[in-house]
Amino acid sequence: MSFRRLHLALAILLLTASTLSAQAQKTAQPWAEWETISPEAEEFTVSMPKNPTTESTTFPYHKMELSARLYLAKSSTGPILAIASLSGIKSNPAAYSDFARFNSYMDAFKDFFPAKVRTKETLTKLTLVSSRPFHGHTGRSYKLTIGDLSGSVHAFATRKRFYAIVSLNTKKDEALDEKFLSSFVLPERQMEAPKVSASANAEQPLNPEEPTVQRPGNRPEGEGNQPGTENNTDPGTANVANNQQQNPGQQNSGQQNKKGPIAGGMLNGKAIYLPLPESPGGEAGVVLVAVVIDEQGSVTEARAVSGPQNLHAAAVSAARLARFSPTLLMGEPVRVSGTLSYSFAKSN
Repeated sequence: MSFRRLHLALAILLLTASTLSAQAQKTAQPWAEWETISPEAEEFTVSMPKNPTTESTTFPYHKMELSARLYLAKSSTGPILAIASLSGIKSNPAAYSDFARFNSYMDAFKDFFPAKVRTKETLTKLTLVSSRPFHGHTGRSYKLTIGDLSGSVHAFATRKRFYAIVSLNTKKDEALDEKFLSSFVLPERQMEAPKVSASANAEQPLNPEEPTVQRPGNRPEGEGNQPGTENNTDPGTANVANNQQQNPGQQNSGQQNKKGPIAGGMLNGKAIYLPLPESPGGEAGVVLVAVVIDEQGSVTEARAVSGPQNLHAAAVSAARLARFSPTLLMGEPVRVSGTLSYSFAKSN
């Protein structure tokens, strides 16, 4: 009799453990089935949980109207995986840089996306992590927090569209992040010959000369943010609006007459965002990096000119992420050349 009771208790214990294990596995893996999608009219391919919700809409951004498509997978246990696809800002290197266009798209994304995952108004914080070019396309990586959700954003701008690939969760799940974010694929950017004429129905261009329009919560810290509002990832990001299209002759003339950068000297004290380099350790020294800053305050060129050789790469990587306020000469934004100094201390 005692043996039978012991056998029954053991069976019940094993059944309970099996049920708890299945529940834990279900919680840890909210999506059992995934699929590879390549939506029509999009440029990307990605692996997502099966049957994601999709939404197409338009929304105003300054004087423009942007088109948006959202591919979203939400789980009751917390994880949110999404791809936001935006269009409406024409690629026009003759009028503004790729980074100026990218930054405007990123600012528009911050207006559009948070309300899609949290219906109530919540604190949103976006922090730049690194530059992340992908197959020739301009790109950056960010950390994003929306209320109780936090995670990563990889953003890229192609000639046609802007893509933000988002992984958010209430707790850290590196395996899920890697599975989703690393599956995103874009085709290699193809070099195109300059176009002589512009289509009347082309996407609306940016106007880098129009005064910046900032909204509450979109300014970088230290530039008038109110407590509890969003922290702009890229201090000095230009939120530029649309302008009437110039004729091709005017654009080509402006490009030919573009002046060289003015000398700015040592620029450390003029930066509004100056990230510290990652020290490789083992050696101390000072590295000087020669940089060129475009009209919007982004570093477009960086090269080490002095200091220990094995510290050059870290210093140049940090310099490329620095941001500055636009420099005006007689009321016109101009490029600036100068030097950034990075001091490395030997680690113990």
